[in-house]
Amino acid sequence: MSRVCFITGKKPSTGNKRSHAMNASKRRWNVNLQKVRILVDGKPKTVYVSARALKSGKIERV
Repeated sequence: MSRVCFITGKKPSTGNKRSHAMNASKRRWNVNLQKVRILVDGKPKTVYVSARALKSGKIERV
């Protein structure tokens, strides 16, 4: 499963994890995706949507 929001297109962002000694190692901030059923072209479909898109009311659940 690719971690991409069906509605907003949000993806994980990347950066560095910093230790106390300021050593850098790569890390990811994943998107909070939820599996929901929504209407796509008039038909119900199960997709992954970010929690932000759900809360903002950008989609209507089935």
